[in-house]
Amino acid sequence: MYILRSSIRVLLSLLLILMLTNCGGGGNASDTPQAGINPSPSPNPSPSPTPSPTPNDEFSQSQYKGLNFYYKNLPTSAYALTQLSDATFNALSDTEKLEVANKLLETLFYGFPLKVLQEKIASGDFIKSIRTGLDEDRTDKEVLENDILDETKYRRTDYNEQVAVDILTRFYTMKELDSYFFKNWVAYILTQTIMFSPAYELESTHTPNIARVYNRLVTMLGVDSGMRYMTYVHMMSEDNWRRFRSPEDNGREMLEIFTLDGDDSHVPLAGKALQNWKLDRDSDTLVVSLNQNRKPLSLFGTTIYNGDDFYREMAKSDLFTKGVTTRLVNFFFTNTDTAKKTQIINSILASKPETWQDILLQIVFSEEYLLHSSRAASAEERFFSLAKKIDFKHRIGTLHEFKEALENMHQASMKYKLGKLKRVPLDTLSFANYHKFIRERMLLRKSNPEKADDYEAWNRQGWSESFVANSNYTLNEEDGIASLESFIQYLFKATISRNPNSEEMALFKSHMLRDKSDTNTTKVLDYSFNLIDTRDDPQNQADKRESRKRDIAIIVLDSISRLGETYTLKKVK
Repeated sequence: MYILRSSIRVLLSLLLILMLTNCGGGGNASDTPQAGINPSPSPNPSPSPTPSPTPNDEFSQSQYKGLNFYYKNLPTSAYALTQLSDATFNALSDTEKLEVANKLLETLFYGFPLKVLQEKIASGDFIKSIRTGLDEDRTDKEVLENDILDETKYRRTDYNEQVAVDILTRFYTMKELDSYFFKNWVAYILTQTIMFSPAYELESTHTPNIARVYNRLVTMLGVDSGMRYMTYVHMMSEDNWRRFRSPEDNGREMLEIFTLDGDDSHVPLAGKALQNWKLDRDSDTLVVSLNQNRKPLSLFGTTIYNGDDFYREMAKSDLFTKGVTTRLVNFFFTNTDTAKKTQIINSILASKPETWQDILLQIVFSEEYLLHSSRAASAEERFFSLAKKIDFKHRIGTLHEFKEALENMHQASMKYKLGKLKRVPLDTLSFANYHKFIRERMLLRKSNPEKADDYEAWNRQGWSESFVANSNYTLNEEDGIASLESFIQYLFKATISRNPNSEEMALFKSHMLRDKSDTNTTKVLDYSFNLIDTRDDPQNQADKRESRKRDIAIIVLDSISRLGETYTLKKVK
């Protein structure tokens, strides 16, 4: 593993050399003084200075003009934003613990069946176990990638942005919530934002840009690349220039996106530094000519000359750290007031983050996020977590359908030029499509076990029998009503982390119970919902019970699909 990571680092370094050769960064005007022009001073040190290099310190030695390539993630003890501890978590009520646990997992596109999750919560170290698991590599990547490419299981097409479907399929297919899952999650979150969106909606972008941007992020995360270096590489890339295509446009957007700099007086300076950069209309190719700027320009508290200087010094600046932290805090705390978000941002900045994980882990494991924030869950958060909770079985076209549904919800993955400016659109049409997909494609469909190996079968898709197994609730052969109540309670807790309230339970019982006879008003299970029906033929009895249990589940899940909290990551405190 060490050899592999070292090899990837060497390849990334070679990539940087090639980029700089093409961009004038290897021998820029600041390295070759011209008559009447002052040479560029040494760049300002990065906000978090690298320790003095030692012979065997690979991380310290890997830098370019003050831009460090690699950083180890901060230990949680270095976080300034208060993290949710197991002690605080364990002091919550049972319902609150279930809600918080699911909120954390759903945020990470993951979920556990109810019994498994309850066992993990009961262990007493749930928070620590999830956090520790994100540092462990338990995924067989060869098996995973071969599974994604298996055309008998997952449809492959030359339309519908197949590479975007592959990314969605990867989250659906990955079994372990480990370091590889987390690196993919980090890359996915970044590509949903204005910072790294491949923007496949534009005529100048092409489907491969999706894979290039996303895969580059995953690869660089895999070798401990710092967020400054990763952003610098992205800004220098053709993928970025296909989004913002002229020197002034690209310079303005990079300033606004990564440093929140809206000062119009800085735009001409950026355009001047990038004067020899352009996206050629021939195949939308980035071209960097030799007529680079040779006059000193003042930006980021230092002197720059060309495009390489512009991107590098931006990435090294304190404004960059504040800008990207602000972007990510806004992405996760959509309903939090400005004053509180400012406090959160300042706390994260106080910990001096140098990796994307330093920011994202600090956010999602924080007390502020898990206990005190509330927002609409994204379709990805709902789909991927629910799929694991209900042991969902897909058919060959399910992930293509999900990708198309995301577009109908206006939550399309990696499509928009400016990213998902509104993470979860809640206008009537967008939310109707969101509800329609979760309800009709997931909750109201039971997978036919006889079609387990037939991925073309329409009735393969849906929740599996294991989701409604009798072992998940209390089946009392002597008390059908108690069995019904237990089953309904299980379905609620398994999907939305709480028991039904008295009104909800009364509604179901009014539909599923009947008077014992015309003269006896004692309530008993209606024939259509009798979970403890007895028959002379054991197989017939089992079949009837399963059929009625399925009908009960569909009615209850249909009701759950109509609750606002099904689409919400709730505030607990």
